[in-house]
Amino acid sequence: MTKESSSLKPEVQAYLDRIRYEGPLDGSLDALSRLQDAHLHAVPYENFDILNGVPLSLHIPDLQAKIVDRRRGGFCFELNALFGWLLRELGYEVTDLMARFWRDEPNPPPKRRHQVLHVVIDGKAYLSDVGVGGIVPRFPVLLQEGLEQPQGSETYRMDRDPYFGWLLCELKHGEWQRIYSFTEEPQLPQDFLMPSYWCEHAPDSIFRKNPMVAIRTREGRNTIAAGEFRIFTAEGVKTFTPDSKEAYHEALRTHFGIVTEYAPSVPSGERA
Repeated sequence: MTKESSSLKPEVQAYLDRIRYEGPLDGSLDALSRLQDAHLHAVPYENFDILNGVPLSLHIPDLQAKIVDRRRGGFCFELNALFGWLLRELGYEVTDLMARFWRDEPNPPPKRRHQVLHVVIDGKAYLSDVGVGGIVPRFPVLLQEGLEQPQGSETYRMDRDPYFGWLLCELKHGEWQRIYSFTEEPQLPQDFLMPSYWCEHAPDSIFRKNPMVAIRTREGRNTIAAGEFRIFTAEGVKTFTPDSKEAYHEALRTHFGIVTEYAPSVPSGERA
């Protein structure tokens, strides 16, 4: 399978332009790896629409308008839905799956509230995911139990559990820790509507409490935590807290490429 740029739908080309992708489109693992990496470095993970009370839509045209045209980000149900659509348009065999997110879960086992992609290439199955704000694989992970799979300074492994299915694990401080788990039951687009609605509206949803923003960069990653901007580089971490709404919005544009109507709280003594 080969996709020539001249034969692509305008919507597909616009998406590739959004993630600044100019690599091969031959349906290979290499192409998938490059696409996933490009996406993670171009499209931020963010929950500003939830904080603003803007209803989310998981319909592909609406996601294209938000993420591609308005150059916004989103959370897992938005990002992986659109990335899965892109992969299908490029000829990949993709199945949507539901996952349980274990990392930082205070009351395990966690509920199923994360979307991931199962991609088959040349008879081999891979996990692909562009919808996590924390550190996760930059490249697809082969679904092979027990195989350690280094990715730069990070190392991942797929384990199996008789009840929870596949477990994506990370090597952290010399120990293997769970990130999330999933079974291989195919999910339809409507299966993600209820968990997405819960994330938007449930009083105890973490997505309703504070900004959750992150993006990979070639130097490291940029995040926002508890109102503090954290810019990770090879030299260390630069942290700062904007002292006005104008400064906050400028920092969003500079470090994440985000333009939003979200109005953060202004520190005491400052005026908006």
